[in-house]
Amino acid sequence: MSYHTSGHATAETKALPPVPLPDDDSAPFWKAAARHELVLQRCAACGAYRHPPRPMCPSCLSMESVWVPASGHGRVWSWVVVHPPVLPAFAEKTPYNVAVIELDEGVRMVGNVLGIDQPDEGMEVEVVFEDVEEGVSLPQWRPV
Repeated sequence: MSYHTSGHATAETKALPPVPLPDDDSAPFWKAAARHELVLQRCAACGAYRHPPRPMCPSCLSMESVWVPASGHGRVWSWVVVHPPVLPAFAEKTPYNVAVIELDEGVRMVGNVLGIDQPDEGMEVEVVFEDVEEGVSLPQWRPV
């Protein structure tokens, strides 16, 4: 998966953040996120969850997968606080946290824990979605 900026910023407009550019493997994840649904790729052969999405199961090497709803619950596994300098699109948000969340399903995702400066390791969180542009929403987290 890669990212692109949405539109062009000029001196008169605000810098725009990068947004996901889905590929064949990640498109179902991002389509669900746009609907404010969290889904995970799961191996159709052995049942292992995998994130980020990819064509082959790292557990059994099967190329078959299905998409299933995720619990949307997890815990802060690790985190950092970002300070300037940052990309212009993020300058107004600094300082902000970036956290690795371990979902109840056992996979990890990166996002922000909203509404607090610094999360605590092990803090319970639940998914919320941030709409960044038409048809693009990012999974974020809030304390439970």
